[in-house]
Amino acid sequence: MKAVVFQGERAIEFVTFPDPTPGPGEVVLEIKASGMCGSDLKFYRASKTGGAQALGLGKLDGPVIAGHEPCGVVAAIGPGVTQGQARLGARVMVHHYKGCGVCEHCRTGWAQLCRAGIVVYGATGHGAHAPYMKVPASTLVPLPDELSFETGAAISCGTGTAYGALRRMNLSGRDTVAIFGQGPVGLSATQLAVAMGARVVALDVSAERLQRAKEFGADATVDPRSNDPVGAIKDLTHGIGAHLTLDTSGAPAARQAAVRSARTWGTVCFVGEGDTVTLDVSPDLLRKQLTIIGSWTFSCVGQADCADFVVERKIAVDRLFTARWRLDQAEEAYRLFDKQTTGKGVFLM
Repeated sequence: MKAVVFQGERAIEFVTFPDPTPGPGEVVLEIKASGMCGSDLKFYRASKTGGAQALGLGKLDGPVIAGHEPCGVVAAIGPGVTQGQARLGARVMVHHYKGCGVCEHCRTGWAQLCRAGIVVYGATGHGAHAPYMKVPASTLVPLPDELSFETGAAISCGTGTAYGALRRMNLSGRDTVAIFGQGPVGLSATQLAVAMGARVVALDVSAERLQRAKEFGADATVDPRSNDPVGAIKDLTHGIGAHLTLDTSGAPAARQAAVRSARTWGTVCFVGEGDTVTLDVSPDLLRKQLTIIGSWTFSCVGQADCADFVVERKIAVDRLFTARWRLDQAEEAYRLFDKQTTGKGVFLM
């Protein structure tokens, strides 16, 4: 099969790999939808030494198939996989990490926190930008019949990451939340936070993305290039600041503004990967009794919970997608996505 490999420095190559065969405890999926996530741009733009190494995920020994938002149907089942774990033709998502399987993190669905080391599918293990993908049966998460494969792909990282962060912040309908960045994760957070009843202030430097946030229910939008983001958020909150702030961009200036625009006793969450932030600890944190948390994606249980929430609230996650591509259009797809002015893209097979 031919699959997409990020070569670094915005180069993509179609590499031929053997069709996967499941081993003990494994299944092979026929991929139906493979989403494009903001994190993919880290690998797409990385130097030739590799994005996985740059993000501290390990060094690669050879080419790795891209794509960490897999969704499809079970096409083959390996020895030892029970009917309860997988059945042929089942519609499934993938929790895109593999750990040791026996530590406390793996056993509670948080394989990405495994102390023994992890595989991140699409980064250090073969991902879903391909016709087929081999994964442990333990990584499968059922896709509800009410949801499309492309919605399942979104929940498998971007939308699921937003959901996990909002849950960690205990967001409710009484809150004003400022969401920095309206890429795939940020726009998902806007869509979900509105569904949870919160008042949303959406921030981005792209007019197109701010317009989409407004269409998704954001109460107010702010362009940090033309407004002081901290001042703008305080103006919208009687000078006090937002109850909650969420940075999905990973940009140092946005992280700093997220901290400084949160009110006293507020909560700030970082989900954007990479880069740094510099804070003045006393005024920014201590004297505001601020809580800052990091949220790295979600557990497999949280992924299933997100899917159920989307079904129950009838959230149109498919509206996130502004482009649907064939796999052989990957070079064009990532050139467009790299501009960071559009919504989410997905490969449909």
